[in-house]
Amino acid sequence: MTVRPKDSTRRSFLKSTGLVALPTIVASTALGKDGRAPANERISIGMIGTGKMCHGYHLNSLLGYDDVQITAICEVDKNRRQSAKRKIEQKYGTKSGRKGCDEYTDFRDVIARDDIDAVLIATPDHWHAIPIIEACKAGKDVYCEKPLTLTILEAQRCIEAARKHDCIVQTGSQQRSSVFGPFRKACEFIRSGRIGKIKAVTVGVGKPSTWCDLPAEDPEPGLDWNMWLGQAPDRPYHSVLSARGGVSKNWPQWRAYREYSGGGHTDMGAHHYDIAQWALGMDESGPVQIIPPEDPSAGTGVRYIYANGVEMTHGGPSGCTFTGTEGTLRIDRGHLSADPADAIREKLADDEVHLYESNDHHRNWLDCIRERKRPVADVEIGARSVTVVHLGNLAYWHGRTLKWDPKNWKFADAEANQWLDGQRRDPWQLPSV
Repeated sequence: MTVRPKDSTRRSFLKSTGLVALPTIVASTALGKDGRAPANERISIGMIGTGKMCHGYHLNSLLGYDDVQITAICEVDKNRRQSAKRKIEQKYGTKSGRKGCDEYTDFRDVIARDDIDAVLIATPDHWHAIPIIEACKAGKDVYCEKPLTLTILEAQRCIEAARKHDCIVQTGSQQRSSVFGPFRKACEFIRSGRIGKIKAVTVGVGKPSTWCDLPAEDPEPGLDWNMWLGQAPDRPYHSVLSARGGVSKNWPQWRAYREYSGGGHTDMGAHHYDIAQWALGMDESGPVQIIPPEDPSAGTGVRYIYANGVEMTHGGPSGCTFTGTEGTLRIDRGHLSADPADAIREKLADDEVHLYESNDHHRNWLDCIRERKRPVADVEIGARSVTVVHLGNLAYWHGRTLKWDPKNWKFADAEANQWLDGQRRDPWQLPSV
């Protein structure tokens, strides 16, 4: 799929070969002698970041598709990198017609390859935006883990890059693909008016991050620590940020620190605020006012006011709880309930709201690459959802009410507009698109 005429773009080549219409299940007539898609019809993917999420989810999924080939991996930790390479090459074996998987420590080397169609980014949060933008500029389609970005400006810039370069960008908000529970169905019930007009929402997720104060530890052999830091301030290595010995058994704790993430608030918040936005029909917008609690240091209780009067609060039971004029509905992983229960008992009628259906997040991305259509968690959806969380974090951190213009991506005052982005360590400035 990567071999194309010199005078043609990848997208026009896809159209000319008819690959845009390839179905989810590849027809046997399109497969090679071993039942796999021929090499020139496989989507060639480069993996950027091969930690716990990559090993436990992304590799397991992508290695199961016959029309995909993982061609290269990039990882700054030698142990994690070589572990991923072994897993890929063991899966492909020697009879699949696939070549070995190349390894790199610099994502730019992966993006520069003409034979790679798309990249999957599963790095820490502070290493999302720059690879997304540079990949789009190089004509690569992208799957990036949530939360999509570290700052609001990064979110806006990622949308601009994807749209300008006509790239398919899927955000790793897997709850939109019926993973972990009936989230789409819950949103359809709400948007169909099953509990009346929505008045309030609570989103139960973790707290914002704090500045990193970890002491210095001896460097980890085989880790390019300077590259791991990237745009973040220079500081000594600590194993809490990048685990020793390869793939961590537990989720890494860099999420707790502002230099790298927005904390538990952006971690699960990127999932559950995303569902709240979907249910409210706000995928291309967001709140207009953000009000911190009386004690911002508590890290819970921030309120978001939407232009239509809906008030969303950070706090309450895990997941999302919607209060309407005719009842309540709560959705979480493995949980869907309503009061009255009849609100979710009957199936949706044909004339009720039916939303974008996806049951496999990776498959949806791959199909959209072939068909050149936007995926279920398109870049703007991911950008808008993470911006909601960033707005809340800024209200917590600065202890003041914020007025937000979601259409123009700006605050109502100059001081707050200085918080749209953060300081960056050279040479990792935010790229133009």
